[in-house]
Amino acid sequence: LDSTPVHREHALPKTLVPAAALPATAMDTRVPPVPMDPATAERLRRDGHDPDEMEAVFARVLSRIHFALPDQSVSVDARLFGLLPHDSVDCVSRLPDVLLRNIVSRLPVKDGARTAALSRRWRGVWRSAPLVLVDSHILPAGTAAARADARRVTSAVSRILDAHPGPFRCVHLTSSHMEDFPGLLARWLQILAVKGIQDLVLVNRPWALDFVIPSTFLGMTTLTRLYLGLWKFPDTAGVRRSTCFPNLLELGLCCVFMESKDLDFILDRSPVLEKLCVHGNLFKLSLCLVSQSLRCVKITGSFFEEIALVDAPCLERLILTGCWTRGAVCTKVKIGHAPKLHSLGYMDPGSHVLEFGNTVIKAGTKVSPSTKVPSVRILALEVRCGGRNDVKMIPTVLRCFPNVETLHIKVK
Repeated sequence: LDSTPVHREHALPKTLVPAAALPATAMDTRVPPVPMDPATAERLRRDGHDPDEMEAVFARVLSRIHFALPDQSVSVDARLFGLLPHDSVDCVSRLPDVLLRNIVSRLPVKDGARTAALSRRWRGVWRSAPLVLVDSHILPAGTAAARADARRVTSAVSRILDAHPGPFRCVHLTSSHMEDFPGLLARWLQILAVKGIQDLVLVNRPWALDFVIPSTFLGMTTLTRLYLGLWKFPDTAGVRRSTCFPNLLELGLCCVFMESKDLDFILDRSPVLEKLCVHGNLFKLSLCLVSQSLRCVKITGSFFEEIALVDAPCLERLILTGCWTRGAVCTKVKIGHAPKLHSLGYMDPGSHVLEFGNTVIKAGTKVSPSTKVPSVRILALEVRCGGRNDVKMIPTVLRCFPNVETLHIKVK
């Protein structure tokens, strides 16, 4: 999502690797998959599904969603040791409060809370440090997040949110089964809003697209980054017009069931939004980009009926990876006002139809000045092995982007 030009496909950063292209064995282990409980397995059998096969499907979906999430700001892998070898003098405790709070805010939440037991000097540091909470760190490393384990995580999260006065710098909640706790999520979101949440990642488990996320999050004015996964988006028709995300810079939507009007609602009320990531969209959405601030849009493993760059004067990168078609329906990519667009791809002649105004670009189309985008410097194309029509499209597409300096062609 950054603005660094890319010149070699094998050098693409993780954020540009299509999640749909990951093999089944490339699993993100930050949050273990949920073992199938007996009640769910029996329900799947009644519906004619093999529970073992469905568990594998759930695991792959969760893995790819978590692969698309931003990196956590704290790690459980670091070794915590405050003394030099053969040195018994505690120099860390002598540091000013501001530095101690900075140290504690970079620890996993369990370790951060435990510092209160070190000495009287440390007793109030955790409560006064900005909270960083990653709920997957509450479980012991390598523990499979069975439903009972998820309930323990949920209880611990509630205690932490109540105990810490804020502010909340970063909260990643990815390990709870919220359908087991009706009403609790709305309470969590209210606490997060009151205590100034800045970076929020909220993923449901294991597969509950009929569970509507409470609309409370729409009032979180302090948010700078928001990622949602496996939710049904609330109906925005009755939401106050004054609702706004004045500080939101980055938005991620991973397998979120929503309508085009809901996406338009969020974009319209995010005046400084720079990065938009959509992963695993399974529904008939049209993406109409009208934004004075967006710089990068990344769409992976998704289907859109139409992606229209209507008015995006700051947009620099449009990344389309691992996208697919629905039957014979292709995605229309309509390029309107995007004068700073310098990176585009992967354009797939079998999945995408390129349009400029009323002109549809096909093999042999006469390219006029109105169908040229001189700002594009990096272009990526995806063609099918043996696809003659795909190959025939390449010269026509290149004429639309006369100033391309770097061209990627990926054969699938």
